[in-house]
Amino acid sequence: MTRIFSGVKPTGHLTLGNYLGAVRQWVAADQEPADALFCVVDLHALTVEHDPARVRRLSRQAATLLLAAGLDPRRCTLFVQSHVDEHARLAYLLECTATDGEVRRMIQYREKAAAARASGDGVRLSLLTYPVLMAADILAYRTDEVPVGEDQRQHVELTRDLAVRFNQRYGHTFAVPKATLPVVAARVMDLQEPTSKMGKSGDAGPGVVFMLDEPGVIRKKVMRAVTDSGDGGVVYDRDARPGVANLLDILGACTGAEPAALADGYSGYGALKRDVAEAVVELLRPVRERHAELAADPGTVERVLREGAGRAREVARPVVDAAYRAIGLLEP
Repeated sequence: MTRIFSGVKPTGHLTLGNYLGAVRQWVAADQEPADALFCVVDLHALTVEHDPARVRRLSRQAATLLLAAGLDPRRCTLFVQSHVDEHARLAYLLECTATDGEVRRMIQYREKAAAARASGDGVRLSLLTYPVLMAADILAYRTDEVPVGEDQRQHVELTRDLAVRFNQRYGHTFAVPKATLPVVAARVMDLQEPTSKMGKSGDAGPGVVFMLDEPGVIRKKVMRAVTDSGDGGVVYDRDARPGVANLLDILGACTGAEPAALADGYSGYGALKRDVAEAVVELLRPVRERHAELAADPGTVERVLREGAGRAREVARPVVDAAYRAIGLLEP
């Protein structure tokens, strides 16, 4: 049986990019005969300056949205990272396996460290080591597949390297996972800055569509999306026409059609934007409605997370205990 693990960081409201690039994959995986674990990785939210109350609020919202999107707790395990101690236990062993050079090469570390320095904040040590914690998240469950967006592929490659290195040095302990990516819209771009990823760290942004945005807000953001200068019409070209390509990617992900083929059906940007807006509204409508139902019954979400943490702990503890023995630590 294939074991799947993936997680979402509660550093902002979940976006259309999160949904198309990751969450919808998780829901599809949940419907297959696989052993699937999905996690709100709240410890990762502590690597930068944060408001504790906001982290708690966004963690709860993320879990509620994952359920609203279609994750079935009867068929998968949904939990919060900090509720399972094995993540932090294993992270230290992997810090003793990783090297300074390979974590400093992580693209996201370089970008976030530069942003922290520019804002006058110090760069937290946890920002450097969080890819190792991410590796622990994955390896603690002997994961086979990690469904992620394109921007996380490098972290899964580091996880593979650490698993192989640990197994070679101390004996076979971990499965070596692989990343799985969606066919289209693996990386949804900002509608106003189509060369940048649609990120969730900000509370608002005209180029970011959030999963809980009202239909009118979604339509306004899409209709104001940046397209590309020139008279070439609607053409799918990520390099030369990133704005149009992003809209076609989104439409393709919503409808299941090939983005390049969709381009042939449009002679102007207006009609394309209208179709993208309506496709996104209809895609997110049932998620918003189900989220409202679940948010009105917080006890249900809390029960799902509590039971999920218990199941996750049962899976991870023997793996992490085996890693402790393998690396040379005495049993208690």
